[in-house]
Amino acid sequence: MAEETDLEIEETGGSKKKLIIIIAAAVLVLGGVAGFFLFSGSDAPEESLAEETTASEVKAEQGSAAQMGSALYVAMPRPFVFNVPGASRDRIVQIKVQLLVRGDVNEEVAKKHIPLIEGTLLSVFSTTTADELSTSAGKETLRLTALDKVQAAMEGVEGSKVIERVLFTGFVMQ
Repeated sequence: MAEETDLEIEETGGSKKKLIIIIAAAVLVLGGVAGFFLFSGSDAPEESLAEETTASEVKAEQGSAAQMGSALYVAMPRPFVFNVPGASRDRIVQIKVQLLVRGDVNEEVAKKHIPLIEGTLLSVFSTTTADELSTSAGKETLRLTALDKVQAAMEGVEGSKVIERVLFTGFVMQ
Protein backbone atom coordinates (compact mmCIF):
# COMPACT_ATOMS: atom_id res chain seq x y z
CA MET A 1 0.00 0.00 0.00
CA ALA A 2 2.85 2.37 0.79
CA GLU A 3 4.34 1.64 -2.61
CA GLU A 4 1.10 2.66 -4.37
CA THR A 5 1.02 6.07 -2.67
CA ASP A 6 4.67 6.66 -3.59
CA LEU A 7 3.83 5.97 -7.25
CA GLU A 8 0.93 8.42 -7.19
CA ILE A 9 3.15 11.14 -5.75
CA GLU A 10 5.78 10.57 -8.40
CA GLU A 11 3.18 10.70 -11.20
CA THR A 12 1.73 14.01 -10.03
CA GLY A 13 5.22 15.46 -9.57
CA GLY A 14 6.12 14.52 -13.17
CA SER A 15 3.01 16.15 -14.60
CA LYS A 16 3.77 19.34 -12.65
CA LYS A 17 7.26 19.39 -14.16
CA LYS A 18 5.81 18.94 -17.66
CA LEU A 19 3.33 21.75 -17.06
CA ILE A 20 6.10 24.08 -15.87
CA ILE A 21 8.23 23.22 -18.94
CA ILE A 22 5.31 23.86 -21.32
CA ILE A 23 4.51 27.21 -19.69
CA ALA A 24 8.18 28.26 -19.81
CA ALA A 25 8.39 27.32 -23.52
CA ALA A 26 5.23 29.30 -24.30
CA VAL A 27 6.57 32.37 -22.46
CA LEU A 28 9.85 32.14 -24.39
CA VAL A 29 8.08 31.87 -27.74
CA LEU A 30 5.75 34.79 -26.98
CA GLY A 31 8.68 36.85 -25.71
CA GLY A 32 10.62 36.12 -28.89
CA VAL A 33 7.69 37.14 -31.10
CA ALA A 34 7.12 40.33 -29.09
CA GLY A 35 10.83 41.17 -29.27
CA PHE A 36 10.86 40.63 -33.02
CA PHE A 37 7.99 43.06 -33.57
CA LEU A 38 9.41 45.63 -31.17
CA PHE A 39 12.94 45.67 -32.53
CA SER A 40 12.25 45.20 -36.26
CA GLY A 41 12.15 48.85 -37.24
CA SER A 42 12.78 50.35 -40.64
CA ASP A 43 16.53 50.43 -41.32
CA ALA A 44 15.89 51.75 -44.83
CA PRO A 45 18.20 54.43 -46.21
CA GLU A 46 16.93 57.81 -47.40
CA GLU A 47 16.51 56.59 -51.01
CA SER A 48 14.01 53.91 -50.10
CA LEU A 49 12.12 56.42 -47.95
CA ALA A 50 11.82 58.61 -51.05
CA GLU A 51 10.59 55.57 -53.01
CA GLU A 52 8.01 54.94 -50.30
CA THR A 53 6.82 58.54 -50.66
CA THR A 54 6.58 58.09 -54.43
CA ALA A 55 4.66 54.84 -53.92
CA SER A 56 2.23 56.63 -51.61
CA GLU A 57 1.73 59.34 -54.25
CA VAL A 58 0.96 56.66 -56.85
CA LYS A 59 -1.55 55.09 -54.47
CA ALA A 60 -3.16 58.50 -54.00
CA GLU A 61 -3.47 58.89 -57.79
CA GLN A 62 -5.01 55.44 -58.01
CA GLY A 63 -7.39 56.43 -55.24
CA SER A 64 -8.51 59.42 -57.32
CA ALA A 65 -9.10 57.06 -60.24
CA ALA A 66 -11.17 54.87 -57.94
CA GLN A 67 -13.20 57.94 -57.02
CA MET A 68 -14.16 58.26 -60.69
CA GLY A 69 -15.89 54.93 -60.33
CA SER A 70 -15.26 51.31 -59.73
CA ALA A 71 -13.93 49.04 -62.45
CA LEU A 72 -16.72 47.48 -64.46
CA TYR A 73 -16.51 45.08 -67.38
CA VAL A 74 -18.69 45.30 -70.46
CA ALA A 75 -18.72 42.06 -72.42
CA MET A 76 -19.17 42.15 -76.15
CA PRO A 77 -22.37 40.22 -76.92
CA ARG A 78 -20.71 37.75 -79.30
CA PRO A 79 -17.14 36.70 -80.06
CA PHE A 80 -15.36 38.06 -83.11
CA VAL A 81 -14.77 35.39 -85.75
CA PHE A 82 -12.68 36.34 -88.80
CA ASN A 83 -10.14 35.04 -91.31
CA VAL A 84 -6.50 36.10 -91.28
CA PRO A 85 -3.90 35.39 -93.95
CA GLY A 86 -0.92 33.30 -92.95
CA ALA A 87 2.41 32.38 -94.55
CA SER A 88 1.41 28.80 -95.31
CA ARG A 89 -2.39 29.05 -95.19
CA ASP A 90 -5.25 31.23 -94.03
CA ARG A 91 -6.45 30.84 -90.45
CA ILE A 92 -9.73 31.41 -88.64
CA VAL A 93 -9.53 33.40 -85.41
CA GLN A 94 -12.10 33.74 -82.63
CA ILE A 95 -11.59 36.44 -80.00
CA LYS A 96 -13.87 37.09 -77.01
CA VAL A 97 -13.55 40.68 -75.82
CA GLN A 98 -14.48 42.56 -72.66
CA LEU A 99 -14.02 46.27 -72.05
CA LEU A 100 -12.85 47.78 -68.77
CA VAL A 101 -14.68 51.01 -67.92
CA ARG A 102 -14.82 53.12 -64.76
CA GLY A 103 -18.17 53.96 -63.21
CA ASP A 104 -21.78 53.29 -64.02
CA VAL A 105 -22.04 56.22 -66.43
CA ASN A 106 -19.20 54.93 -68.63
CA GLU A 107 -20.69 51.44 -68.50
CA GLU A 108 -24.00 52.73 -69.86
CA VAL A 109 -22.25 54.78 -72.55
CA ALA A 110 -20.21 51.74 -73.64
CA LYS A 111 -23.32 49.55 -73.79
CA LYS A 112 -25.10 52.21 -75.82
CA HIS A 113 -22.29 52.26 -78.41
CA ILE A 114 -21.64 48.50 -78.72
CA PRO A 115 -22.26 48.49 -82.52
CA LEU A 116 -19.65 51.25 -82.98
CA ILE A 117 -17.17 49.40 -80.75
CA GLU A 118 -17.77 46.09 -82.55
CA GLY A 119 -17.23 47.71 -85.95
CA THR A 120 -14.05 49.40 -84.79
CA LEU A 121 -12.67 46.19 -83.27
CA LEU A 122 -13.51 44.16 -86.36
CA SER A 123 -11.72 46.64 -88.61
CA VAL A 124 -8.64 46.47 -86.37
CA PHE A 125 -8.72 42.67 -86.16
CA SER A 126 -9.02 42.26 -89.93
CA THR A 127 -5.75 44.13 -90.54
CA THR A 128 -3.59 41.56 -88.72
CA THR A 129 -1.97 38.35 -89.96
CA ALA A 130 -1.71 34.85 -88.54
CA ASP A 131 2.05 35.26 -88.11
CA GLU A 132 1.51 38.31 -85.88
CA LEU A 133 -1.16 36.55 -83.82
CA SER A 134 1.02 33.50 -83.22
CA THR A 135 3.23 35.42 -80.76
CA SER A 136 2.26 36.95 -77.43
CA ALA A 137 3.86 40.25 -78.48
CA GLY A 138 1.66 40.30 -81.59
CA LYS A 139 -1.46 39.70 -79.50
CA GLU A 140 -0.47 42.49 -77.11
CA THR A 141 0.16 44.85 -80.03
CA LEU A 142 -3.25 43.98 -81.46
CA ARG A 143 -4.89 44.61 -78.08
CA LEU A 144 -3.19 48.01 -77.69
CA THR A 145 -4.05 49.02 -81.26
CA ALA A 146 -7.66 48.01 -80.64
CA LEU A 147 -7.70 50.11 -77.47
CA ASP A 148 -6.35 53.18 -79.29
CA LYS A 149 -8.88 52.87 -82.14
CA VAL A 150 -11.84 52.27 -79.80
CA GLN A 151 -10.86 55.21 -77.59
CA ALA A 152 -10.53 57.44 -80.67
CA ALA A 153 -13.96 56.35 -81.94
CA MET A 154 -15.58 56.94 -78.54
CA GLU A 155 -13.92 60.32 -78.18
CA GLY A 156 -15.30 61.31 -81.57
CA VAL A 157 -18.84 60.38 -80.55
CA GLU A 158 -19.00 61.05 -76.80
CA GLY A 159 -16.15 63.52 -76.24
CA SER A 160 -14.33 61.20 -73.78
CA LYS A 161 -12.39 57.97 -74.08
CA VAL A 162 -14.87 55.96 -71.91
CA ILE A 163 -12.94 52.66 -72.40
CA GLU A 164 -9.90 52.14 -70.17
CA ARG A 165 -8.76 48.74 -71.45
CA VAL A 166 -9.63 46.15 -74.08
CA LEU A 167 -9.28 42.63 -72.68
CA PHE A 168 -9.10 39.40 -74.67
CA THR A 169 -10.94 36.84 -72.53
CA GLY A 170 -10.83 34.12 -75.18
CA PHE A 171 -8.45 33.64 -78.08
CA VAL A 172 -8.57 30.71 -80.51
CA MET A 173 -6.72 30.41 -83.82
CA GLN A 174 -7.22 27.40 -86.09
